[in-house]
Amino acid sequence: MNLKAYYIFLFFIFVFLFADGFEAIAKPADSALKYLKEADQCRQALYRSAKKKKYRDNWLKCINSYQRLISAFPGSDQAVWGIYHSARLYTGLYEHSGRSKDLDEAISLYSRIVDEYKDHRLADDAQYRIGEIYYEYRKDTTRAYIEFLKVDIKFPAGDMRPKAKEMLDKIAVALNKNDDIATSKDIPDSGPKRFEVDDIRYWSTPNYTRVVVDLQGPVKYEHNLLKADPDLEKPRRLYLDLQNARVTSKLREPIIIKDGMLQRARAAQYTKETVRVVLDIEDIEGYKVFHLYDPFRIVVDVMKSEKDDASESAVAISRPKGIRKGIRKAEAPDDNESLAKQLGLKVKRIVIDPGHGGRDPGCNAASGVKEKDIVLSLAKHLAEEIEEKLGCEVELTRAEDIFMPLERRTAIANMKKADLFISLHVNAHRNKSVHGLETYFLNIATDRNSVMVAARENATSEKNISDLQTILNDLMLNTKINESSRLAHEIQNGLVSQVKLNYKQVKDLGVKQAPFYVLIGAQMPAVLVEVGFITNSTERKRILSSSYQKTVAKGICSGIKKYIESIDQAYKGG
Repeated sequence: MNLKAYYIFLFFIFVFLFADGFEAIAKPADSALKYLKEADQCRQALYRSAKKKKYRDNWLKCINSYQRLISAFPGSDQAVWGIYHSARLYTGLYEHSGRSKDLDEAISLYSRIVDEYKDHRLADDAQYRIGEIYYEYRKDTTRAYIEFLKVDIKFPAGDMRPKAKEMLDKIAVALNKNDDIATSKDIPDSGPKRFEVDDIRYWSTPNYTRVVVDLQGPVKYEHNLLKADPDLEKPRRLYLDLQNARVTSKLREPIIIKDGMLQRARAAQYTKETVRVVLDIEDIEGYKVFHLYDPFRIVVDVMKSEKDDASESAVAISRPKGIRKGIRKAEAPDDNESLAKQLGLKVKRIVIDPGHGGRDPGCNAASGVKEKDIVLSLAKHLAEEIEEKLGCEVELTRAEDIFMPLERRTAIANMKKADLFISLHVNAHRNKSVHGLETYFLNIATDRNSVMVAARENATSEKNISDLQTILNDLMLNTKINESSRLAHEIQNGLVSQVKLNYKQVKDLGVKQAPFYVLIGAQMPAVLVEVGFITNSTERKRILSSSYQKTVAKGICSGIKKYIESIDQAYKGG
């Protein structure tokens, strides 16, 4: 064999041995497009034929065609299109099958694009489609609102943002007209899956008790009040029927409460699919039931009205005129609408809530200092300032570094019969140049920044911002919105004015409205104060200093003083 023939022989051996490698190099460029084209042809032929659309196998055939593309070329642009079209096919299939699982598959596929391919041009389309499914097919307007809101938050430059905003406006109008939103009817059906009732917790005083039922997942529920039955020696009872739920062995024994309002709480498997939680009543004036997410729990607040405290009772039973759609900044409150002024209410006890704590650190500074430590220190300065300058009694929801569920913080304020509730936090932002002071009260927020702050303080992710239904429910029943707005404006003014006396470049971000879990269910005016941005180098240095914390405490205290004075003037006829 001559040298030329030898090299030719080696060339063919090389080609034979590494043919797979050459094919792999060429494969993504050509074959992915080929796979996508074949799957698209299947889908288009299906959509053109009314006869084909009647049979499930035809839909699954096209979905499987896309699945081959997704499996063979994961992460490719064509694969993302394959996921998107598969989700559209599952949605179309649902229109013919009526199977809830088909919608579940569609939502799962769309969510995969949003989570794994958030920079792809289809990501905002996928998020919009999720909202569309909840709105058009699940008839879950509150969940749809949240999903459309995510388009605005997660994809501010996306081309689906205008359409999402149109849907937000449409749903907001519908929700505001709906008088029957304080139910669980919009919670998605869990299907055959049954969730365990994990625990029943409670906090109580002689005049207020909060009971929390913890579950492994969201369930529909109903509640009702039963009259006493002397013949069967049964007291008046408040019960909740939890659908698609099952009780565990640890809840077979009743939980003794005996606080003057509730005797005990008990849970049992009422039917194969339903758990009944019963609260045996001794003496209650009223009650309220709502639910929270992340994790899912049902909250029951029961109240006992003191006969000699007619003013508080009057506030508790009055209803607001309606729900206002959230805005970025709240206008100055109307003096004519002050219930506190009309009733001559006084401020004697204030509960201060240092945010976060324990395993929940909040925001972290570059130096390793955590938000939970900063706000605890600030809370102690504020307590001293209020006690010294105002003579009010002050209680802290936590005086040390311990974890505390959000629902317990409000419960403490209610149990202490606080006249005001103030939650302290430190802000953060992706843009390090953002700085300033702001104060919030509970309401619906459609502004991006307000929602992002609420998402962080609610200790949940942006993709699970909050349970809008719960917020709306509470707004329907909570008579403290106007008073909270008034308190927020006075605190914001006092805070900004005091800080400006001692520091330069102080930015007033104003009073805003947002859905904070920690404010839900408060039976008194309640606000949340963000005392600066830990992500801004200038404000971070200030926040970490004791002198700045004392300045902030003076500012908040002066705002509280102004609020109290406005009430006293009305009470004295001023």
